[in-house]
Amino acid sequence: MGLAVSRMEAAAGSMPPITDAEGDAAAEAAANAAKDSKPTTGTVNYNDLPCPVKYEEMQREVMMSLKADLFEGARFDYNKQLNQKFFLSHGFFLGNVEVPAQGGQIIKIPTSTYEFGANVVDQHYMLVGRVLTDGRVNGRIKYDLSDWLSVKLQSTKETGFSQVMFDADFKGLDYQAQLKYGSGQFYGVNYLQSVTPTLSLGGEGFYLGSQGKSGVGFAARYADDKTVATGQIATTGLLSLTYCTKVSEKAMLASDFLWNWNQRNATASVGYDYILRQCRIRGRIDNHGVVSTYLEERLNVGLNLILSAEVDHANKNHKFGFGMTVGE
Repeated sequence: MGLAVSRMEAAAGSMPPITDAEGDAAAEAAANAAKDSKPTTGTVNYNDLPCPVKYEEMQREVMMSLKADLFEGARFDYNKQLNQKFFLSHGFFLGNVEVPAQGGQIIKIPTSTYEFGANVVDQHYMLVGRVLTDGRVNGRIKYDLSDWLSVKLQSTKETGFSQVMFDADFKGLDYQAQLKYGSGQFYGVNYLQSVTPTLSLGGEGFYLGSQGKSGVGFAARYADDKTVATGQIATTGLLSLTYCTKVSEKAMLASDFLWNWNQRNATASVGYDYILRQCRIRGRIDNHGVVSTYLEERLNVGLNLILSAEVDHANKNHKFGFGMTVGE
């Protein structure tokens, strides 16, 4: 959900991500971002503005370019489609868990996990479930009640932490809105409105009753055929700026800036996203000097090779990952 999600994770703990059909849909939407708000020429008709993206997907182009799924170790994913609506997924991971130590050092503990997933995808509904050997269980249900209203229920359970979140999404001709309710007496709302063919404005608010915390945020998104820029600011002390531009049909450059004025901490990064006929490579470097690269190579139909690398010279922390994905 953007900054609201970040604030909730900081207050109530982080929720493990769920890789499902929505991730594929977001990736496809990111590849065709220019179609979302194609600028018009001549006089602007304010009664016929395009529908903006969801508030929580405002930074999707930058997220796809700069926030690749980096990992350390070996990973193998297998997807098996049983029919047009139902498919299973299996994931194996052998790697390390980082544990902070005194003096700023990082201790790596070897670990291994197996993940089993079951997915049902239909035109009007979707059911996704994940079970991991380390005790984590994730589930998601989404149903489209109409063209303008959809509901989603997500639950997460792991050792010492559990969370339930209910969302109601409203889609209008030129706006998108969302209501959220979660465990810990969490209440949230966000709204994004197109004001021109290329500019949309909105805001969000949340209240976490279990900790007595609340916050309000405002956001702006500009998108044309080649450029997407966003800005978000919240009363919790967060300022986020992102910018990405399409330099060619195959290459995109992106940058982001995040400032937490309560902690007097700022982070920034720049990166690239290059798509070839059978390969996609993404890379970034941040203000701490951490350099990372993520490569996806399509070897054959239903067979992909994944290489992940990250170098942090300042902390002497180097990561390398090798993976394979079988199945579509």
